[in-house]
Amino acid sequence: MKKFPLGQVVATPGALEALEQSGQTPDFFLAKHASGDWGEVSKGDKKLNDEALVDGGRLLSAYRTLRNERIWVITEADRSSTCLLKPEEY
Repeated sequence: MKKFPLGQVVATPGALEALEQSGQTPDFFLAKHASGDWGEVSKGDKKLNDEALVDGGRLLSAYRTLRNERIWVITEADRSSTCLLKPEEY
């Protein structure tokens, strides 16, 4: 179940390459993110995300592709956009 709007979805070249190499689609990670499954973030970041659902802050999720590459999904505080990226592209 979607907990917030994603806005315009964009992805960096590195994220697109990692997804292509793993045979996965952005939709898989976007669905997890939008449902509140924050993936591999710290307890503190999970708490911040849960608070952001109420007060409108930025949302950050971290996942791994099937090839073990890290992918971040970040939704802006105003929910205007969501970006898939590799951490080193931040």
